[in-house]
Amino acid sequence: MARAHELAPPAIATDAAVLDILIPMRSDPMIWGDQGQAALEKASICLLNCGPTGSETLKNLVLGGVGSITVIDDSKVEVGDLGNNFRVDESSVGQSKVKCVCAFLQELNDAVKAKFIEEYPETLIATSPSFFSQFTLVIATQLVEDSMVKLDRICREANVILIFARSYGLTGLVRISLKEHTVVESKPDHFLDDLRLNNPWPELRRFAESIDLDVQDPVAYKHTPYVVVLIKMAEQWAKSHDGSLPSTREEKKEFKELLKAGMVALDADNYREAIEASFKVFAALGISPDLQQILNDSSAEVESNSSDFWVMVAALKEFIANEGGGEAPLEGSIPDMTSSTELYINLQNIYQAKAEADFLVIEQRVRNILKKIAVGFYILLRAVDRFAANYNSFPGKFDSGMDEDISRLKTTAVSLLGDLGCNGSTLTEDLINEICRFGASELHAVAAFIGGIASQEVMKVLSLALSNLDLSVYIKAQKLVTRQFVPMSGTFIFNGIDHKSVVFAGRSPTSRWSSNLSVCTAFSFAKHLIYEPF
Repeated sequence: MARAHELAPPAIATDAAVLDILIPMRSDPMIWGDQGQAALEKASICLLNCGPTGSETLKNLVLGGVGSITVIDDSKVEVGDLGNNFRVDESSVGQSKVKCVCAFLQELNDAVKAKFIEEYPETLIATSPSFFSQFTLVIATQLVEDSMVKLDRICREANVILIFARSYGLTGLVRISLKEHTVVESKPDHFLDDLRLNNPWPELRRFAESIDLDVQDPVAYKHTPYVVVLIKMAEQWAKSHDGSLPSTREEKKEFKELLKAGMVALDADNYREAIEASFKVFAALGISPDLQQILNDSSAEVESNSSDFWVMVAALKEFIANEGGGEAPLEGSIPDMTSSTELYINLQNIYQAKAEADFLVIEQRVRNILKKIAVGFYILLRAVDRFAANYNSFPGKFDSGMDEDISRLKTTAVSLLGDLGCNGSTLTEDLINEICRFGASELHAVAAFIGGIASQEVMKVLSLALSNLDLSVYIKAQKLVTRQFVPMSGTFIFNGIDHKSVVFAGRSPTSRWSSNLSVCTAFSFAKHLIYEPF
């Protein structure tokens, strides 16, 4: 494979007129938010072929603030390129096209790291498939079908997003290839306020009941929030209709007439708002079909390699089935409305308090789920020691016996789970295979991280500056003097694959070693785990 060339940030722009036009087009975090901008700045993009289609694609990404780009092409700039590629000029003829294009792109945003490789993409696809695994996303332009199929297979195996783009005369195509795309922070074109007017929770209902709609004071009458008006009117309707809300077209029309009847003043904007928002009372209870489809997906049954998205879906599913009573967590915001300042703030606080309470429940459910799926590494790290005691070697140490070691480790892990009172629990095949693939190796990057954690705890112990160190597996210390630092309480496990960590807490504060930790009395380990991604 050809050597990658890295470009230094340019000292000055070569085309000030072009830059004056393009620089204001740089990324605006208001469009995709801080998290979206952070993801963009971390992204590593690979472009295959830097003709007009590829150059224009990458230009927009560079202006958007993408983290780094690698451009791959081995063609030279020809006279014909001057008429269809604005990234090259007459002085570029005969030079490396990828070098010229990459230099221009670097000028557009010197914060972007730019590299180029003088190599034909087809050659790279055929000879160095592992090369593409380092990127967040690969953009392949003007490739023929055979190369596209090969590249698609490579990127799917490496879990790298692949985008094909091709221009052909007056037509063109763009095709995205990826295993799965999940959206956490959606940007809907139309946002419907979640006010729960058809199913108010107790605090909101009590707030509405505390307000009298028949008040004689015209100022108080006109400044009662329409949310209160609709809740009270809906309750009044339900009492005379066997507890049901309007559902048919005639009933909905009748309900609106009921609202109009309560509008004793023509300038009562709050009642006018209530009439316009009355459809929110008619809305069906529960969740949308689209959300239900996601909850029913098999990926919502999470395991150790599940993404953050599906972990949150699993927590949401549990919430809806339990605390939510069939409803999703409350979003918490309320729209502007005609109201007195006091009533509006009180109403806003009620919605925000409910949203915060729902959030805390969801957060705890996420933590509990993570505790359940993160336990595999701990069990297997215990199992490999038992394996070594039984077979005088760690699993995967020798390539020739890999399949047999996988089978033996699985049996050993199941036996260990049984000894720990976790009968019927299983570990995923992928996790067992991964542990065997490690072959008891000691990678320097992981060792540096674990060494840092260990030395940090040593400093806490030696400095006599902690409250109570409860390491159930390896070390115990009594309550010490100054209580300035609180060390971890339990066994720290690091997952270098997903960059996550977990702490297992032990049962007895007096034992120096517990072969049957309380965390193992149930496979969920729910009461004893502290889990934080980082």
